[in-house]
This record gives sequence, structure tokens and C-alpha cells, in this order.
Amino acid sequence: MDIYTVLLVDDEEEVIQVIQKKINWEGLGFSVIGYANNGVKALEMVEEYQPDVVMTDIKMPYMDGMELSKRIRTEYPATKVLIFTGFDEFEYAKEAVHLEVEEYILKPVNSIELTNVFTSLKIKLDQEISEKRNAETLKKYYMESLPLLKANFYTTLIEGQIRENEVEKFLKDYQVTFEGPYFCCLVVHTSSTQVSRGMNPVLLAMSVQKQAKEYLGEKWKAKTFSYLGNTVMLAQLADENDVSELTDECDRFCRYARRIIGAVVTVGVGQVCSSILELSQSYTGAREAVSYRALYGTSRAINIKEIAPQEAGGDEMVSDAEIASLFKRIRLNSREDVIEEAGRYMDHIFLPAKSLQYHHIAVMELVSVLYRFAVNNDIQTEVFSGDMGELYGRLIEMAPDALRKWFVDLCLAFQESLANTRNRSTKSFVLRAQEYVRDNYADAGLSLDSICEVLGVSNSYFSTIFKKETGNSFISYLTDYRMDQAARRLIETSEKSYIIAKEVGYTDPNYFSYVFKRRFGVSPSKYRTEHAESEK
Repeated sequence: MDIYTVLLVDDEEEVIQVIQKKINWEGLGFSVIGYANNGVKALEMVEEYQPDVVMTDIKMPYMDGMELSKRIRTEYPATKVLIFTGFDEFEYAKEAVHLEVEEYILKPVNSIELTNVFTSLKIKLDQEISEKRNAETLKKYYMESLPLLKANFYTTLIEGQIRENEVEKFLKDYQVTFEGPYFCCLVVHTSSTQVSRGMNPVLLAMSVQKQAKEYLGEKWKAKTFSYLGNTVMLAQLADENDVSELTDECDRFCRYARRIIGAVVTVGVGQVCSSILELSQSYTGAREAVSYRALYGTSRAINIKEIAPQEAGGDEMVSDAEIASLFKRIRLNSREDVIEEAGRYMDHIFLPAKSLQYHHIAVMELVSVLYRFAVNNDIQTEVFSGDMGELYGRLIEMAPDALRKWFVDLCLAFQESLANTRNRSTKSFVLRAQEYVRDNYADAGLSLDSICEVLGVSNSYFSTIFKKETGNSFISYLTDYRMDQAARRLIETSEKSYIIAKEVGYTDPNYFSYVFKRRFGVSPSKYRTEHAESEK
């Protein structure tokens, strides 16, 4: 049986003691982990112990039960809240309903009523636990179904039915990785007519698929699945020129399959692509390559680019996807990643077979996309500050190695400029926040929400940046700053504590004393006395 934890909150310790003794907690499936006498202390204990249930009074010092319930509901939604109070007022009850409090119980609480409340709550908690465990069972079923889901994803991919904005979700959901950076589709066709006597064609095809995975799968990091009676493999290449080696290995596999298992196998090799979204085109080429076995024979690999180069993609310019990939790396990745991607981009543009006219057009397009990126990201660079015609002329005359170096250096300069801008931006946020605290710490309404409104940023972003730069949360920083100012006033002035409390942003002098003692270990009055004596 699951045992659930309970935190009791009431500023009257006698009430807590009575409640603890009134019911058989263990018999009901609960354990009281402790109690707090105010909302602030209760919230700290909730953070530390993460209780399943909090049972709280409404009227308490520093933070009342309604505010505590609201904070728990927001920050610890799994924790159930029970309110027990002497206030039988509609507004309180209405607010409790709004906060989705489990029960609103009026004092004095009798043991029967309390036992019934916790009996019902135990049933509800057990149901929620059961549902979570069912979710684990579903996860197990999901993992068992993952191979089939992956195969369906690969099929949809080669059919060209996946949109660009869906790719990341599918890869994450189906736990698929495509490292690339180049890809090539293979269609492995096993003849169903040229089969040894007594051999089942379906079993033979499955045997070929198993052998293909072992022979080709590991080296080429290939995703293997069945589609329309053939085995399809999505191979990954480190360099697009590796397709020649891939074709040779596929050719050797065909001879191996004929010799070892007596299967007549033809492998169609599609064109190489740099995006998995282009694998549908590669699949079309591979499937067509297989159809050429009537002309070129079986038990061999046929590369569509070698037999029908005009059908393997024309003299196309670099795709938007490739430049988008490069710019993404400039924004997010390491220096080494940028150098690698920039080099790959250049290799794809300036292939040896391109004409001089193509080279000139490619240079013009390259300068255009770089200029747009610099402008859109507010990057100031001398490269585009002069005569653009002169820049075109200079780049066109550059040798390939020199042009590559110019391009890579410019990409690295873009990356450094963006990184510096981000650093200045985050530090500016923090400095502006700290300056605002110095000028407005006396404002009791100063909070995380108000500072974010002033800065014009979201709470989550600002909190992350502030913690990263200072090592402390904004609220902790604000509290420490206020306490430091209060301590200075206690030593340097003879003002009353309640006046000092107001001067540093606390409307409740009791809560001010509570926070001060938590920071310095002594009350404000004792702090003043101790420091006065030390100066004598």
C-alpha cells in the first residue's frame, strides 16, 4: 500500500497537536512529515519535502493560507491542498474553488469528518498513481512498437509526404538520428523468379535483407526497412564522393548474396542528397536504377547517376536548406562546426564540372545571401561597406582555396559578432535590473513580474539569465540587498525597526523581522545592540 505524506500548517500549535492525534494516519495510508506555523515556512517545507498533501489554516502571519494555496497550486501542482478554517464566508469558499482546493473544512474539525476526507483523498491519490503506472505500461508498449513506427516513418519519408516543419518532431518521437551530412537511398531487389528449387521467395528476400543489414548497415549507418516487396536502405555518407565506394560495396554484396545464399540481387543506388527531405528523390532514382537490370544485368549494383546522369539532378544552385543549415550553425554551434559546414557549402557550390558562367552566378548569390544575413542580424562588417561591384570582381578572380578561406573567415566573424551581441545583451539585462533594484528597493511592489515588465522580457528568460550571470535568483538578490540596506540603517541611524522596514520595502514589520533574522541569525533590535557594543 502506498503511504502518502502530509504537511500540517497552522499558527496555533495546539490545533496541530489535536489534529495529529485525532485520526489514525497510518491506518488511512498517510504519514505526517511535519508542521509549520506560517505560510512562508510552509512553502519552504513544501519545496524541501514535496508532500502529497498540505492541510492549512487561512489566517496566519507573513503569508495566509489562500496565498500559500495559490503558490502551491502554481509551483507544485501535484500537491493536494486542504483548507481548514474558522471562516465560514462565501468569498473564501469561492476562492478555494477557484484554486481547485480539495476540501474546505470548517473548524472545529471532528475525527469522523477528517477521517472521511482523508479516506476519499486516499482513493483519489491511488487512482492518480494507477494512471501514472498505466502511462509507464503505455510507454513500454510504445518502445515495443518503435521498430514498426520507425519503418512507417522511413516509408513516409521516401514517399515525400513529410513537411519540413514536421521533421524534428518525427525524429524526436521515433528516436531516430540522421547524422549525414549526406544521404543516399538504396533499393535492394531480390528476384522472385530466379529462385533455387524448394526455396520460398519471401524467406529468401528476408534472408537477403538480414545479410544486407550486416554487410552494409554498420559502415554506412543505414536505416533498413521493407517497402513494396523490396528492401530499402537509407545510407549516410561523410562525403558525397563516397557514393562511388558505396556503389562498389553494393556490387560486392550482390555477388556475395549469389554465392552464399543463392539469391539473385540487384541494388539500385539513388543520387546523393544533403537533406533527408530529398530522400524521396533519391528513392525514385534508386528504384529506376533497379529497372535498368534488363539492360545491364542482375547480381550487380546500378548507380542512377552513372547510367542516367541527366536524371540525377540538373545543374542546380545550392538549396535554401543548405544555407539555412550553415546560418543555424553560425548562430548556435561551435567554431569547428561552422568551419566544417562552411567548407561543405563551398564544396557543393564550386564543383570542378561547373562552368565559368555558373561560377560567376554562384559568387553573386553567395555575396547576396551573406549580405542579407548580416543586415537581418545587425552585424556590422567592413566587407559590405564598400563598392559591391569591386567586391564581386575581387571574389571572382580568387583561386578556389583563397575564396574558401575568405568565406570561412567571414562566417567565423559573423559567429563572433553574434556571440558578442548576446553577451552584451544578457549582461545589460542584469546590470539594468541591479541598477533598478538600487533605485527602487523601497518600493514594496517591486517583484520579479514588475522588473520583467520594466525590462520588457519574459520571467523565464530573465530568471535564467540573471541566475546564470549572478549565481543567485532575482528574488534572493532583492531580499539580500534590502536586508543589507536595513542592516546599514540599524547601525547608522536610531530609527525604529518598523520605519526601517518600510524604507526597505516591507509593509509588515513582523515579516521584516522574520526575514531579517533568517538572513543574519538575530532580530533587528539585537543586531543593532550587538554592533553598537562592538564599536565601543
